[in-house]
Amino acid sequence: MRKYINIQNSRRLAIFCTALIPVAVLSYHEKLSIGDISSLPLFLILVLMLIFSNLEIPVYRMRTKKPVHLSRDALALEHIYAVPVLEELSTGSQRTFDTAVTVNAGGFIVPLIALLYLLSTHLTTVALLLTLIMIIAVVLISEMISGVGVVIPDHTPLIAIPFALMVDPSHVAEITYISAIAGIFIGTLVSILTFNREKKGSAYISLGGAGNFPAIYFTVLIAGLLSYFI
Repeated sequence: MRKYINIQNSRRLAIFCTALIPVAVLSYHEKLSIGDISSLPLFLILVLMLIFSNLEIPVYRMRTKKPVHLSRDALALEHIYAVPVLEELSTGSQRTFDTAVTVNAGGFIVPLIALLYLLSTHLTTVALLLTLIMIIAVVLISEMISGVGVVIPDHTPLIAIPFALMVDPSHVAEITYISAIAGIFIGTLVSILTFNREKKGSAYISLGGAGNFPAIYFTVLIAGLLSYFI
C-alpha cells in the first residue's frame, strides 16, 4: 500500500469537497445526470472516488531504474504530488526499484464501473472516435516522472468537451465521460507499458492514482455539470 502525504492530500480533498457542495445541491434537485446515471448515483460516484482514492491494489511487479538525480528532487516531488518519494527511495536495490503497478480503487475501479455501464447504453461511433482522439492526446501529453508514476495534466478532460459539443451536443455529458475516461485509462496504460525502464522508475506506478487521479475526478465532475447546462 502506497502512503500519501497528509498535508497535500488534505488540500486536494478540501478542493474536491468544496466542489461537491454545489453538486450535492444540484443532485438533490435532480438537475444532474450522465446518460442514464441520474443525480444521486452520480453524486455517490464522486463521493466514493474520494473515499477510496488512497486504496491501491497491486496487479503487477517489474524492475525499473532508480535515477541518480531522484534523491535531489525527492522533496520537490513530494510537495507537488503528495507521495513519499524520499522514503520510497530506500526500497528495492541501490540502482533499481521493485516497482508495483497498481490500480486505484477510487480513481480507476469506481469510474470504470460507471464507464462500462455507459458503454452498454450509450456506445456510439462518435464516442469511439472521440475516445481514439483522447487516447492519442493522453499518450502525447502524459509523462512518466521518476518517483511518482505516469502524470497527466489536470485539465486533460477539457480536450474532449469541444469535440463532443461539435459532433453531438445533445449527448455531450455521456460522450465526454466515455471518451475522456476511456482515453485516460487506455492512454495511461500505454504510457505504463512503453516508458523506458532503463532510464526512469518509481516504487509505485498507479493507474488512477498519483499523477492522474485529479484528471479523472475532474472528468466525472465536469461531465456531470455539463448536463445542467445542456
